[in-house]
Formats: sequence, C-alpha cells, structure tokens
Amino acid sequence: MQPTIHIGLVEDQLLFRQGMKAILSSWPELQVVFESAEGYTVCEKLKNVAVRPDVMLLDLSLPPNGKEEFSGKHVTIELVKHYPDIKIIILSISNDESHIAQLIESGAHGYLVKDSDPDEVYEAITSVYHKGSYINALTLKAIQKKVNRKNLTRSSFISIEELTKREEEIIQMICLQLTTEEIADRLSISPKTVNGHRNNLLRKTGAKNVAGLVLYAIRNGLVKL
Repeated sequence: MQPTIHIGLVEDQLLFRQGMKAILSSWPELQVVFESAEGYTVCEKLKNVAVRPDVMLLDLSLPPNGKEEFSGKHVTIELVKHYPDIKIIILSISNDESHIAQLIESGAHGYLVKDSDPDEVYEAITSVYHKGSYINALTLKAIQKKVNRKNLTRSSFISIEELTKREEEIIQMICLQLTTEEIADRLSISPKTVNGHRNNLLRKTGAKNVAGLVLYAIRNGLVKL
C-alpha cells in the first residue's frame, strides 16, 4: 500500500485551485490538506493545521502583502526557513528560463508550467516526495543555459576537488533521480549511510535541498545530464 502524500495548494485563482484539487483527488494516495489564496499568510496558517503538507504546490504569481511584493519565491524562502521538510513545486504560467534556476537556488524542489499534463503533475509530486527533486526538461535546460552563460558562479562553499570519491558517486546518482534505497543498493551501503553522505553534501555545497545539489553538480561540471 502506497503512503498518503499530503498536498498543499497556494493559488489565488479559486477556479484553478479547485480544478487542481479535483485533478489531484483522482489519485487515491494524494490528499489535499492545505489551501491558501495568498502567500504571506502561509507560514502562520501552517502553525495551526492538523496535518502538515508533504508537498506544496505554489503559484509563482501571488497577491502582495499590502504594498509589499510576496511572490512564490518569497513563500519558498519562508518555507525553507521555517518548514524545511515541506517539498516545494513552483507552478507558473511562464516558462521563462531566467527565473527557474534562481527558484531552485532559493529552495524549490521542482518547477512546472500551469499547462502541464496532469500525469506530469503527479510525477513531479511523487518524485519530490520520494527522491527530493523533480528536474524536468524545462528545468534542466534553464540550469544548463545559465551555466553556459556563466551567470551562475561556482559555489563559494566548496570546490569539487574537496568532495570525497564516495560523495561524487552519490551526487552523480542523485542527479540520475535515484532514491536513497536505489543508491544504497548500487553502492552496497545502508540507506542511513547514504543519508549521511547527502547531509554532508548539503552542508559542504550550501545547497538547500536535493534539487540544489543537482544545480551544484551541473554548475561545477561534475555531471552532464
């Protein structure tokens, strides 16, 4: 039996939010447990929920907080700070590649355009839940283009020369979207050991999550997907 994945929806357009909720309900293992029409109240609302979302579907364009902008990027930063265990998938009408890598660096685990096929939405949710990231073709292209233009500098935390051989192997497998259990099986080590190496990689590289590790690996030429 598959575990229930609890979903949050942050979207100001009621019709779209209700439509997403109806689509997600077609999969029995997905359950929407949180909704918000604006982003600036999300962290406060989460303090009082009975069930906290595992995955948050977050609209990039959200209403301001008075005169202050409070977009999906702002919510992402707040969630990473206060609720780091919640996986974040950005939803946007735009496929502008210039913003995608920045959102991944801010802590998002994946990015989808709003006209995505429902099956891809399901794939993204289950991927970030089980694997920690969802790097689709659009996101990968955006990251690689940023790297090629040298708009993303190499990490200030650590160079690839300072990673151990085992850490290099694990980050390469993370980039292949393997789960912890799959990595452990390939390397003949325990899942606990894999998680330990992953935590060391996050600390060393300054990445906020697994998607950030993928960004780091591509940016530093450690892997080409």
